[in-house]
Amino acid sequence: MVFATLAALSGLLVLLTLLPLLRYEVWWIRGLDFPRLQLASVALALAVAIPVMLDRSSNVTWLMMAAMLACFCYHAWWIYPYTRMYPVEVLQADDAIHGERIRILSANVLTPNRQADAFLKLVREFEPDVLVTLETDLWWQERLDVLEADYPHTMKCPLDNLYGMHLYSKLPLEDGEIQFLVEPDKPSMHAAVVLPTGLRVRMHFVHPAPPSPTENDESTERDAELLVIAKSVAESKLPVIVTGDLNDVAWSATTRLFRKISGLLDPRIGRGMFNTFHAGYRFIRFPVDHVFHSRHFTVADIRRLPYYGSDHFPMLVELAYDKRIAPLQHGLPADEEDREWADEKTGEKDVEKDDVHAPDEEPALQKPGV
Repeated sequence: MVFATLAALSGLLVLLTLLPLLRYEVWWIRGLDFPRLQLASVALALAVAIPVMLDRSSNVTWLMMAAMLACFCYHAWWIYPYTRMYPVEVLQADDAIHGERIRILSANVLTPNRQADAFLKLVREFEPDVLVTLETDLWWQERLDVLEADYPHTMKCPLDNLYGMHLYSKLPLEDGEIQFLVEPDKPSMHAAVVLPTGLRVRMHFVHPAPPSPTENDESTERDAELLVIAKSVAESKLPVIVTGDLNDVAWSATTRLFRKISGLLDPRIGRGMFNTFHAGYRFIRFPVDHVFHSRHFTVADIRRLPYYGSDHFPMLVELAYDKRIAPLQHGLPADEEDREWADEKTGEKDVEKDDVHAPDEEPALQKPGV
């Protein structure tokens, strides 16, 4: 009985490990990209239990243990960059740089959540320069509009389908546009944010639908939206920031492809996973709320903020623009196979990089004397 149970669990874990290697976009396969930490933990536990509970003179016992160790190593390879043991991809900010910093708070508020006061308290405590909220409807808009005294620059798209989006900024927004790139009811926002020094930063705020039995049967729509934005920002002359709930984990093949095609960096690498969803389940959490940026920035602060009633924790990231550092920072390189795969994914939804609204690409200029 013990052998049968351990053999069944081991076989199931091997299957769950191998299935994501397939490039099928069906939701139940792509969903296996998420629990790599949990699967690695189970694999390690089985690798320890098998030689303890089974006959150690049997070759089958050692074969099963080897298979579990292989599964553990494979999952650990994906999540290892999101631990403090890995070198940081983005350098720590120079404390001397102040005028060209931007603090961003991204929060999926959960439409039915009615703890707006708790959320507004967080906003006032951490004082972001740019606040983007997801899943916000008209009820949330009415509560958030009290921020306009301090955040006069706004973009608003209230929806009652769990995909509403609002942007509140202390900094001026230029050439902003709300788009529905892939699906007619899933918005994204695109604008240039102007820092106090006059530096213009190209920003994209996104929230594509996930592959799931209640949303899209496949990841096609999500992947296409992420990758068409990646293609667009890869050619930008301005510093770039992309943020939002991507409904994809940081270590998935799709997110890695997004980083390769866009050239953007992930400030979490070498600093931690910053798991933001699900806020209600301590042992089932994944990093799905992201901030990616171009090589022009270093990290002054990155943290997951406290719970306020949503199923997501908010993310706060403060970046410092430092043009000296750009040549020293490098993300994931893209090869021809990566570019072909990205073309295939965007082609499935017939979207092109020119479909993405790009704020005016005039060079960023500093104010005299800064």
